[in-house]
Amino acid sequence: MKSFRKELSYTTDDRMELINITPDIHDCLQASGIREGICLVNAMCVTASVFINADELGLHQDYRTWLERLAPYDPEGYQHNDGEKINGDAHLKRQIMGREVMVAVTQGEFDFGRWEQIFYGEFDGQRQKHVLVKIIGE
Repeated sequence: MKSFRKELSYTTDDRMELINITPDIHDCLQASGIREGICLVNAMCVTASVFINADELGLHQDYRTWLERLAPYDPEGYQHNDGEKINGDAHLKRQIMGREVMVAVTQGEFDFGRWEQIFYGEFDGQRQKHVLVKIIGE
C-alpha cells in the first residue's frame, strides 16, 4: 500500500470565503500515483472547513446567509471572544460545515456524484491556513 501526504495553503481576501479546491486535490491524486484507495482532505484550523457540494453561486450565497443566521459575526456576542479573540462565530460555523471529507478513488479518479466538488470554507480569513491531503491505496 502507498501513502501520499501534502499540505496546501490558502489565504483569503475576505473573512468568509468558499473556495473550490477540487483541482488542487486532483493534482495531489495524480502526483500520488494511487489508482485505488481513499483520499482524506481536512482543514488544519478550527475556524475553517472542508466539505463536498455543488459549485453553484446561488448555493454558496445561501450558505453564507444561513451560516450568518445561525452564528452571526459579533465580536462581543460569544463567551469565546475576549477582545483579543473575536472569532467565536467562526468556530461554530466550522462545526456546522465539518472538518473533513473522504472520497473513494477508483481507476485513478474520484468517485464523485454528478455535481460533487470539494470546497474549503474559510470563516475567519485574511491569513494563511492549511489543508491536509492524505491519499492511501495502491
